[in-house]
Amino acid sequence: MGKKKELNDDKPKVHKDLDGFDIKINTFGEIQMSYDVEKINNFLNDNVDDKKLKDIDPPKTKKKK
Repeated sequence: MGKKKELNDDKPKVHKDLDGFDIKINTFGEIQMSYDVEKINNFLNDNVDDKKLKDIDPPKTKKKK
């Protein structure tokens, strides 16, 4: 018979700014995270480029007289 894979309880490598981040789904299907959603969104805004906004030129601002 083949060897069974051992479950590895080591935590995955994460970015140093997200050290300690943990996410679980409880028995009711609710997502439980160790970090606030706003902190995760700020991290993603700073470190990930949005593909949809990549080719859009920023709007030109009007000069006040």
